[in-house]
Amino acid sequence: IMTAAPDAEEGFSYGVPAFKIGGRPLVCYAAFKNHCGFYPMSSALILAHAADLENFETVEKTIRFQADNPLSAALVKKLVRARLLELQERRR
Repeated sequence: IMTAAPDAEEGFSYGVPAFKIGGRPLVCYAAFKNHCGFYPMSSALILAHAADLENFETVEKTIRFQADNPLSAALVKKLVRARLLELQERRR
């Protein structure tokens, strides 16, 4: 995440670890008993990357995966960069 968004700050959002840009949530992540979650905070972003996420369970703004089948670093970078662009477009 920090490779794709070096200016992001670590913190918490919605009670889970998060990275923020300008105080706004960029992405969050969490681990639970039965799955892990990556939260790009955007259902539009998940829909736009549906082909990349076809091997994972997605629900609205959530990507669920198992610890033994994690998201690749390349996919995380791609999603973080897309989320950064999304936030920049909203500021305009």
